[in-house]
Amino acid sequence: MDTLGAPWPGAVALSGGGDSLALMHLLAEWAKARGVPPPVALIVDHALRKSSAAEARKAAGFARKAGLAAHILTRKGPVPKSGIEAMARDARYGLMGAWLRKHGIATLYVGHTLDDQAETFLLRLGRGSGLDGLSAMRALAPFPVSEFEDLNLARPMLGISRAALRAYLKTLNQSWLDDPMNSEARFARSRIRHLMPALEAAGLAPSRIADAANHLARARAALELATEAVLARAARPDGTRILLDAKSLMAAPREVGLRALASLLMVVAKQAYRPRFEALERLFDSIASGALGRGATLHGCRLFPAPRAERVFGPETLILAKESSRTGEKPR
Repeated sequence: MDTLGAPWPGAVALSGGGDSLALMHLLAEWAKARGVPPPVALIVDHALRKSSAAEARKAAGFARKAGLAAHILTRKGPVPKSGIEAMARDARYGLMGAWLRKHGIATLYVGHTLDDQAETFLLRLGRGSGLDGLSAMRALAPFPVSEFEDLNLARPMLGISRAALRAYLKTLNQSWLDDPMNSEARFARSRIRHLMPALEAAGLAPSRIADAANHLARARAALELATEAVLARAARPDGTRILLDAKSLMAAPREVGLRALASLLMVVAKQAYRPRFEALERLFDSIASGALGRGATLHGCRLFPAPRAERVFGPETLILAKESSRTGEKPR
């Protein structure tokens, strides 16, 4: 087990499924071999099904049988009628992030596998994601909720298949839970998962798809350096807003310019995720063609031409501000 150099002690996100259980046991073995504190198991009861509380207790029982402390965190509130996957994800990381910060633990380990890497690539391909979205998930990444930027997310099993992890659990005589939501066709990831056998038969094995994501990740790393250079000359913080030199932004290669614009939107909106790529391209093209007009909104932000007194980059100066803080900042 490679803990990726992340701060220890750590916590493991435990659903009771095969992937997270395998990670729990591997981390416990790693800690025992090095004489360091064992991981803590965090179980989230999403309260989306009647059986969820019982399943959370069973997952906690798996952890305690392995000699680990286990904590069940329960989501409160009504079940949404749509966007269940996104809501569950946000609730899960929000609850665990708050617990980690309260208890002084900086790293959450999650059981994402090689299969998850391939499924994520296909999901994002279907959504029209750009290079960043199609790039491989990072083994060590910032926490996916912006308010917990002091925390880390570690994925040490991205090179291991689900099948291998379940084989490992069998050697431990460890059973696991199967989440029925993983087989429901209404969820996009479930639909992708059902397609994987056919794709593999056609030569698109999960390992091949994950390799493609890794190739794109290397390209992403190179583009990040170029993007930093563009941001250094084209963007100037101004309190909660950013003043932007549209001319410098448009002079950059398109992919670099799109990345720079996405980065600024994320900073101003305080969002951990990029805007949808199609919408980002539309905004970028409206800047390039001079069709921004009095302004446009995206990702909870408003981008508009700067008034004469604030044109620090000349007539091409734009202002990027949170959409909710536009009072007194009407485009001119």
